Amino acid sequence: MRKSLEDSPVVRFGEYEYFLHPITDGVPPADPALVEEVVDALLDAGNFDCDKIVTAEAMGFPLAALLSLRTGKPYVFVRKKEYGLPGEVLVHQVTGYSRGDMYLNYVEKGERVVIVDDVISTGGTLRALVDALRQVGAHIVDILIVFDKHKDKAALEKSLGVPIQTLLRVEVVGGKVVPRM
Repeated sequence: MRKSLEDSPVVRFGEYEYFLHPITDGVPPADPALVEEVVDALLDAGNFDCDKIVTAEAMGFPLAALLSLRTGKPYVFVRKKEYGLPGEVLVHQVTGYSRGDMYLNYVEKGERVVIVDDVISTGGTLRALVDALRQVGAHIVDILIVFDKHKDKAALEKSLGVPIQTLLRVEVVGGKVVPRM
């Protein structure tokens, strides 16, 4: 996973430095060995004693689907599209480079869920997911993130009241992605 970051391009959205990677963007193409390494690491790190695996659109989709296959747990995708289904929950998302609405369906009160995502940068997507899941009365068993780019994960964990497990801390320094311990 570390090696895959060596040639990751960095682009700017205003003041926000955004790195491109097969796991976070599908660009460049994902080597199946890398995807398998990431899924294996998430399985090792996570507590999948849950009812459902939840992720937000878009790059959490392949991770959640593969984890679902390996654990036998169903997945739920939080989508940017409104379906108007009974019990649908509006999720307001604000990140370092965008804002918009997403919609949560098919998670019910009392269900135990694991949140999975590709990267945590500002915490905006994760905060929105946690709020929406709590709104429906779900219990968050675990939060698993591949790359941690957040400036203060401990403060975010404290404010959310939930530990966040990440596989690799990264920073963008001088236009390059730098893995940290």
